[in-house]
Amino acid sequence: QVQLVESGGGLVQAGGSLRLSCAASGRTFSSTAMGWFRQAPGKEREFVAAITWSRGRTYYADSVKGRFTISTDNAKNTVYLQMNSLKPEDTAVYYCAAKRTLYNIVVVSEYDYWGQGTQVTVSS
Repeated sequence: QVQLVESGGGLVQAGGSLRLSCAASGRTFSSTAMGWFRQAPGKEREFVAAITWSRGRTYYADSVKGRFTISTDNAKNTVYLQMNSLKPEDTAVYYCAAKRTLYNIVVVSEYDYWGQGTQVTVSS
């Protein structure tokens, strides 16, 4: 099992920045990639960004490309999501997730472990 704990959410004005953190513990060696997803009220959970542990290859949803940056600190088993130029439509609960394989890295259902989520609210 892999345990994931997110932090860093909050309330920010449009145009502002936040950095989310996700600390992984447990059998972290079993995960090959980490992802961030978000879910707004009444909407399905959607992919935001992902990164592979070994090579640091990154993937982004078109809606956040150029504004968000995903990164890892392998020594700390932590993944970050730096969010800049935030917009009201970025408001959602943000979830960190881990997966055991590198296949379908942008697909929600392909992830094996999930954190509890952290709320991000962007005011206009």
